[in-house]
Amino acid sequence: MAADKQNEGKVSLTDENKENLPDGGLGLEILQIIKESQQQHGLRHGDYQRYRGYCSRRLRRLRKTLGFKMGNRHKFVGKKVTVEMLSDNRYLLLVLMEAERAWSYAMQLKQEANTEPRKRFHLLARLRKAAKHSEKLEKLCESPRVDAKTKLEAQAYTAYLTGMVDFELQEWKLAMEAFNKCKTIYEKLASAFTEELAVLYRQRVDEISPNIRYCAYNIGDQNAINDLMQMRLTGGGGGMMAEKLEALITQARTKQAATMSEVEWRGRSVPVKIDKARIFLLGLADNEAAIAQTANEETKEHLYETLLAECRDTIQAVREELKSEAKQRERSSDSDSGKVSNLQFLHSYLTYIKLCTLVKRNESMAHTLQAKLKEPETDETKRGPRPQDLIRLYDIILQSLAELSTLQGLEDDHTFQKEVSLKTLVYKAYRCFFIAQSYVLVKKWSEALVLYERVLKYAKEVQSKAKSFNNSLKDLPDVQELIAEVNAEKYSLQAAAILDTDETAEVPSQQQVKDNTPLSDRLETFRLDPTLVGKQPNLVQFPPDFQPIPCKPLFFDLALNHVAFPALDDKVEQKGKGGLTGYIKGIFGFGS
Repeated sequence: MAADKQNEGKVSLTDENKENLPDGGLGLEILQIIKESQQQHGLRHGDYQRYRGYCSRRLRRLRKTLGFKMGNRHKFVGKKVTVEMLSDNRYLLLVLMEAERAWSYAMQLKQEANTEPRKRFHLLARLRKAAKHSEKLEKLCESPRVDAKTKLEAQAYTAYLTGMVDFELQEWKLAMEAFNKCKTIYEKLASAFTEELAVLYRQRVDEISPNIRYCAYNIGDQNAINDLMQMRLTGGGGGMMAEKLEALITQARTKQAATMSEVEWRGRSVPVKIDKARIFLLGLADNEAAIAQTANEETKEHLYETLLAECRDTIQAVREELKSEAKQRERSSDSDSGKVSNLQFLHSYLTYIKLCTLVKRNESMAHTLQAKLKEPETDETKRGPRPQDLIRLYDIILQSLAELSTLQGLEDDHTFQKEVSLKTLVYKAYRCFFIAQSYVLVKKWSEALVLYERVLKYAKEVQSKAKSFNNSLKDLPDVQELIAEVNAEKYSLQAAAILDTDETAEVPSQQQVKDNTPLSDRLETFRLDPTLVGKQPNLVQFPPDFQPIPCKPLFFDLALNHVAFPALDDKVEQKGKGGLTGYIKGIFGFGS
């Protein structure tokens, strides 16, 4: 709530003295305001409900600040912002927030409409309301009190929301005209203002470009599909367009799937009767080409995940058909249990694609980590990549290769088994290499040296067996580079081991033991202590120990024991003793 009020102040504080403005003096950074509000209040994570709540709270504060109340607590009285009220740009902001609130509610309903189709009607109603508020904002900005830039931004904002409504209604021509108008205005604004604002305008142009291409494709422009595919590779078309684009690609593949009847793999033709499998196999080459063309690692990871998800769904569909086929075989008496059926072989083929894609994805991640591992660490507080991370990736690769060798229908394919075993040797060599590097980090020289020798053994074995698999194993990592790197690491390792041994012999044993003595108490003794340049160096003992110091002496009166005081018996009063008993005791001296 405090952040909401702070953001609102950015508009109100700069415009609080605009009571008597000349013509064209009112201005509002429409796109900048909505972008900052969206990023700070939920849309960075796609939380439209949170952004909608923010818009409602800001509207309430604006109405209270401007005295623009809609009746009282007992009765609602509707009021509209008119041109005569435009003495403050917060009246324009009021209408803008109403449009943003309706738009955010529509986007929230769009997310929920995936599981509840009836909410689509409410979604269209809220989008129309957002467009209506934007048209009201555009009419207000036609006043001579508003500057030219705000007028253009209001027109672009109205065109954008109008295009969104037509896009949802599948009115492709009207949507394309609205988006083109919005794009033209923002391009002109980007060329006329500062670079900071130009970046915002260009981002908006990039957001609506996939929508324009999609409308063009639905109107009949067949070349637009290529542009959409290229945008998919570069990571464009997020949000609303992502689902539309995936549906469009699936639709195009479905049309082509009718002509596909079989697929050939490992010398065997397999009929493909399942539509989902046809669609997936038709798009496999396009997906692999898209991954090969993509340079951005995040986009490549996204494409890999999409391909794996499609592959898993296809395998599940084939598995359901396999269950039905197994039931039919149980009913029939002439079933041939020794031969792998076409459907089972298709299942093995799809599993092979899935496992190979997993291997390629993990290998791509391993290459990225290796590049980061060689870079010097700039931030000591941030954890960088370690050899253990690469060991985990190569473990997953070896597990996938182990599953490849057990695929049904390929047990007797000796060529395939040899290829898998050779790939296993290659990745074992790389895994062994990074295990050795992890031992180097903890200065276990002998273990690391043995592992480097094991890497060379694997690599030479691969070189001796790979002569007959030149074409089928061209995608494997080059073991020759690994051999050269291992030889260099071996020499470095031997030198480091010798230096470490010499240092150990020269340094006294008491210096090797961790000592908590502060630096101020051992200035005469040299010792390499890396903690002195860390965050908590042990320089002095704090708090210091107590030490004896001289203080004020205490005096005791010892002369009293040697002083002889005079007798004072004669001055002490003697009490008289009355009675006969006292008299008798006095005579005989008993009382003294």
